[in-house]
Amino acid sequence: MRTVIMQGDLTTRDVDALVNAANSSLLGGGGVDGAIHRAAGPELLDACRELRRTELPGGLPVGAAVATPGFRLPARWVIHTVGPNRHAGQTDPALLASCFRESLAVAVGLGARSVAFPAISAGIYGWDARQVAEVALDAVTSFASSAAAGPLAEVEFVLFSEGTTAVFRSVFEASPFGA
Repeated sequence: MRTVIMQGDLTTRDVDALVNAANSSLLGGGGVDGAIHRAAGPELLDACRELRRTELPGGLPVGAAVATPGFRLPARWVIHTVGPNRHAGQTDPALLASCFRESLAVAVGLGARSVAFPAISAGIYGWDARQVAEVALDAVTSFASSAAAGPLAEVEFVLFSEGTTAVFRSVFEASPFGA
């Protein structure tokens, strides 16, 4: 599985699935979540409301993932995952790793060959970008070497800021999977 790290706008990526750093309500928010909702159009909010009405009345748990169509996005699907919030005491890296693993598993279940991630929990949720990069890249590498990887051929990390992009590249290049 090929791993790509780039700075850019996640909502413009022509991949099979985008991962949304959602909040548990699935009803939109700021940052990546707000950008994805704006770009996908009001149909995304309608689909998320339907998930809340039917499958997820209590909201999406931290570390879990669920998919909706991508609507007006270039991506066919949006995979929503809720990262742990350090400010709320959610400091276990296993919860963060679960976001990446569960999102990849949902992508494979959809038949996706390509998926693009943001830096889940590195923004307002207070996680250090280096730790997010380490956890994310380790989770992707472990998933790629498992039988569960299915048809998935490419994972992109599409990062908004130059600083976060540099951190992800540094971690990737210093790791066995970047060598």
